[in-house]
Parts: sequence; C-alpha cells; structure tokens
Amino acid sequence: MLKGIDRAFESWSRSRRAAGGRQLKSLAYCVDAVLDVAAEAHEAAAGGGPEVKSARPAAEPFSRTELKQYFERNRSRLQASAEKRRATHATIAARLEETAKRLKEMEPIVDAPGALDLEDLERRLTVLEEKLSAALSAEADEEDLLAIYREMDRLLAPYRRKMSAEQLAQLERQYTQKRLFEQFEVPRLSLFYLT
Repeated sequence: MLKGIDRAFESWSRSRRAAGGRQLKSLAYCVDAVLDVAAEAHEAAAGGGPEVKSARPAAEPFSRTELKQYFERNRSRLQASAEKRRATHATIAARLEETAKRLKEMEPIVDAPGALDLEDLERRLTVLEEKLSAALSAEADEEDLLAIYREMDRLLAPYRRKMSAEQLAQLERQYTQKRLFEQFEVPRLSLFYLT
C-alpha cells in the first residue's frame, strides 16, 4: 500500500500542478494508486500465468556498487538525523545510530561471492524499518501524532466505504510511518526505494 502512496506522490511531483508550486493536500489523491498496488499484489499472489524458463540466468536487478552506495547514502542520512535530534530526542538518536551501524554490518553480505539473496536483504531492511517506525511512534510528541491522525482521518473519510478494513488499517499504518519518517528526516531503507 505504501508503494501506492509513493507512486501517487511521485506522479504528483511530475505533474504540472506540482510544477506550479501547488502542494498535494489530499490523501484522496493516493486512493487509486493504492488500489492499483493492491490489485497487483492480488494478481501476483494468485499467479500471473505459466512460468517461462529462461536459458540464461537472470541478471541481478541492482549492481553491488549501487547497493553499497544506497546503504552509504542512507547511513549518512541516519547519522545526520541522529545528530540533529541528540539533544531533544536521545532515544530516537540512539535508534538512528544503531540502524546506521546495522547497515554498515550488511556490507559483507553485499560483498560475498555468489548470487546475492535480495529477498533476505530486503527482510533485514524491513526489520530495521519496523524497529525505526516503532521507536518514532513511541517517542514522537503526542500532538504531532494527533495531527497526523486527524489529517489522515479527514483525507480518508470519503473513501472509507470503498476500502476493506484491512486495506484501511494498512494504509493508515503506512501513512503514519511515512509522515513520521518525513518529520524526523529518516530515509526509507527498503530496496523498493533504490533508484
């Protein structure tokens, strides 16, 4: 679902309205993209037809150099955010520094000979993001969280009947995580954000 929100924001940033300086003020803009991603996930889970076997092994989607640069860029951003918050949010700063350290510890995995297990790497990154998200939620000011929830409720109100409870819950979690990551200037770690 977060992938759908990100697609919607990327689409907005490429639009003429965004180029004119207008800000995206409605989460409703994301609904179609979120529903598209949900449909894609459903199709992928159901299977997309017969598997076509290739004579050649598939190339890795990212070079190891790209992965290392991505980890380094995220480590730098985590450390910069930790430094900014050391005096006001010591617990968050410690979590950010710990996450940067864990990213550094993943370098041997990327450098290891043989095929790179991107699924396992993504699992590790997901765990780091979930720990960060939990720390940010626990340490964020209550008023900031209330503002995020109010904004989300207002924006989703017209679409609540069109989405299942499960879709809404997932969208709400992902939206809250996205806003907290933005507020604390925390980079997304998932390989989905490697560009």
